[in-house]
Amino acid sequence: MSQYLLSVYQPDGPVPEPEVLAAIGEDLDALNTEMRAAGAWVFSNGLLPPQSATVLRPSGSEVLVTDGPFAEGKEHLGGFTIVDVPDLDAALEWGRRLAVATTLPIEVRPFA
Repeated sequence: MSQYLLSVYQPDGPVPEPEVLAAIGEDLDALNTEMRAAGAWVFSNGLLPPQSATVLRPSGSEVLVTDGPFAEGKEHLGGFTIVDVPDLDAALEWGRRLAVATTLPIEVRPFA
């Protein structure tokens, strides 16, 4: 078995309406239940907005502490799921299903 990170990329901007979020939440709950039943689910969670982040950047022997990420983009890491599956194909299938449930792009990446 190998572990894969399924990263959920969320667009910057306003949060969807509560009824839209409720439907997505139901789909996510059902998918997580299925992942658990299949023995693939390890851990998953959403993240607070990027402005809640703190970045630690090394500079020689010092570490600079700054608020939030500096990357400028139109999307950010909004959440993640870790799965333990036999191979990349299985991880891609869970990632595909996660993309459908969240309606958002998913990056699938193996752990080293």
